[in-house]
Amino acid sequence: MKFNPPLKLSELAAMLQAEFAGDPDFQITGLNEIHMVEPGDITFVDHPKYYDKALNSRATTILINKKVDCPAGKALIFHEKPFDAFISVILRFRAFESALKMVSDSAVIGEGTVIQPGAFVGNHVTIGKNCLIHANASIYDHSVIGDDVIVHSNSVIGADAYYFQRRPDGYHKFESCGRVILENRVEVGALCSIDKGVTGDTVIGEGTKLDNHCQIGHDTVIGKNCLIGAHAAIAGVTKIEDDVLIWGRVAINKDLVIGKGAVILATSAVDKSLEGGKTYFGVPAEEARKKWREMASVRQLPDLIAKLKQ
Repeated sequence: MKFNPPLKLSELAAMLQAEFAGDPDFQITGLNEIHMVEPGDITFVDHPKYYDKALNSRATTILINKKVDCPAGKALIFHEKPFDAFISVILRFRAFESALKMVSDSAVIGEGTVIQPGAFVGNHVTIGKNCLIHANASIYDHSVIGDDVIVHSNSVIGADAYYFQRRPDGYHKFESCGRVILENRVEVGALCSIDKGVTGDTVIGEGTKLDNHCQIGHDTVIGKNCLIGAHAAIAGVTKIEDDVLIWGRVAINKDLVIGKGAVILATSAVDKSLEGGKTYFGVPAEEARKKWREMASVRQLPDLIAKLKQ
């Protein structure tokens, strides 16, 4: 999420009622969690295991719960509960905004786009030209949709990330302030859910097509001209490169990379990154020919065991 206009270090520290280290006029241009940060961003860290990672990340302002030396060229804000403070910043600058009608007055709808009866288009949504949003689809706030996009009935674009911090009293929600971006010529089947980024963007690349009942997790980036079959589930922060084919009921774990042109056959489960240009199958997914040889060998085991007993 970007701040418009940027904040000064002293301003943000005052909002949080926290001490800081660094130039009071130090510029903070955005807010991101650790895996999404870029220069100008503030991120948070609340566990000693990750102090070094945060302090040495691309983030230039770090919200931290321990007094440490400020790295050169950066700024620090000290707070007893960095997670809570970070969420409070999100809620201050991107608080929930209730809808007053089915298509918000703040939405920008391109020429030739059709919004079918019963579809919901939230606040600050941008939809390009010649799109078709079918009945009962929901486009949540701040989503960005390109030209010639089709969203079928009962799909949800921009639901909150499934992201919680566990504490003794239960799970605390990491409020989402990212977006979903559907690039030109994307088609989303019925009953799909594409979650917004936690602090960044979930992106579906140009020309990619989703069948029905697909789940795309937060901050996932899917490349151009991919095909994703029904009931596929792709966890958050995964990168799917261009021209990938993912068939029905495939499950892909978080933080993985699926290389350009890979094919993942139906009912597979992916637990590690996969090279492009190959076909995969199985649980866990491996190169299809290798997996099929293994399966053929397993089918021969009863006969082999029987022979050994003779």
